[in-house]
Amino acid sequence: MTGAEGVEIEPPPPTIWAAAKEAVIGRHRHDYTAGPIGRSLMLLAVPMVLEVALESVFAVVNVFWVGRLGPGAIATVGLTEAMFSCIYALCMGLGIGATAMVARRIGEKNPEGAARAAVQAIALGVLIAIPIAVLGGVFAEDLLRLMGAAPDVIAAHSGYTRVLFSGNVVVLLLFLINAIFRGAGDAAISMRSLWIANICNMVLDPLLIFGIGPFPELGVMGAAVATTLGRGMGVVYQFYRLTGRNNRFTIHRHHLKLEPPVMGTLLRLSGTGMFQILITTTSWIGLVRVISTFGSQALAGYTVAMRIIMFAILPSWGMSNAGATMVGQALGAKKPERAEQAVWRAGFYNFCFLGSVGMLFLIFAPALVNLFTPDPEVRRLATIGLRIVSAGFPFYAYGMVLTSAFNGAGDTWTPTFLNLFCFWLWEVPLAWVLAKTLGWGPAGGYVAIAVAFSTLAVASAVLFRRGRWKTRRV
Repeated sequence: MTGAEGVEIEPPPPTIWAAAKEAVIGRHRHDYTAGPIGRSLMLLAVPMVLEVALESVFAVVNVFWVGRLGPGAIATVGLTEAMFSCIYALCMGLGIGATAMVARRIGEKNPEGAARAAVQAIALGVLIAIPIAVLGGVFAEDLLRLMGAAPDVIAAHSGYTRVLFSGNVVVLLLFLINAIFRGAGDAAISMRSLWIANICNMVLDPLLIFGIGPFPELGVMGAAVATTLGRGMGVVYQFYRLTGRNNRFTIHRHHLKLEPPVMGTLLRLSGTGMFQILITTTSWIGLVRVISTFGSQALAGYTVAMRIIMFAILPSWGMSNAGATMVGQALGAKKPERAEQAVWRAGFYNFCFLGSVGMLFLIFAPALVNLFTPDPEVRRLATIGLRIVSAGFPFYAYGMVLTSAFNGAGDTWTPTFLNLFCFWLWEVPLAWVLAKTLGWGPAGGYVAIAVAFSTLAVASAVLFRRGRWKTRRV
């Protein structure tokens, strides 16, 4: 763009809405290793937030349809999802390694290396999914029995568990390949993949559960078939994009071979990532155990409070993942200062968002809780929990971004050790002492959550400033 005297003039910066539209469409191949950091973060974060948002909507819709089949069907879904949490941990752990490797190669302007890393990650995912499919499909009834399901529930609904485990490869690949796209900076493709999968799933759910039109009536097993087919459609779209042209990298036939050195690096990163996720998820079991000692109303209050909190912080995961991609690509481009600036900027944006949400929760906690339960005591306990935990939101904002930044840099051990200390060695014992020894009751558990996440944020900031993550080789 030039002025009247031939002098080049910078075009005006796009508005927020124009940048958000560009982020969702995803046609422009933005270079995240150069240009304004704020715009780069928005282009990455917006589709990532929308991706997570639709996943949460799908979860609600799925439970809505299954709920029409009675408590036995709901129990089967709940028990199966509890077992599937381990598979989701595998997905997230593999995704951490894949995102770090692909982002680093893209930052190095090495699309060939990114394609090789993507193929090895997919191969590793398939190798892990096959034994899970065989064992889960064969021993579905035994797994439900181990989880405490009643004999009549097992007899009537074990087909749901069998189908879901047998088709776990599409679930694992859907989330793993999305992590690959996020690492490459193609967040809009990742978003569309999950949208296709979930929209197909939500359409197929009632058709296969109730046998509408030409579809067979499969009951709760229909929900598992719908999930497998829907997510399978998402994976088909992913492979179409991975092998198509005009991408940041393209997988060709000569990439389709196992490369032990690349897979070894991926295993090192992903193995630690899996352990990191498992530490976080299992620590919640310890907290539930503490809260459950105060009775069913306390446990119900905890459940309501945490459901509201988890839904509210979903956008923060999008910003955190955007920070991880920025770090990986900036380090690949040998711009560690840009990586550091991106993390602090993402942390500040997250701080503004979660800080505002926290203020709203402090003020409107009773009204929010009233939407979920009519029980006065459950409302009281949930309100206490919501207010205590949300008071720590400003700390969580930075903690989430810093943890993702370490992972994006390939420094997966640092957040793993931090999670182990902050959650298992600090949060769970502190919850027991405050709730039981000091007699604070359920409020002690909530205080422990706030203290643990604040500790994680402060410790992460100290270690991040030391800068050792800048020298990690991926």
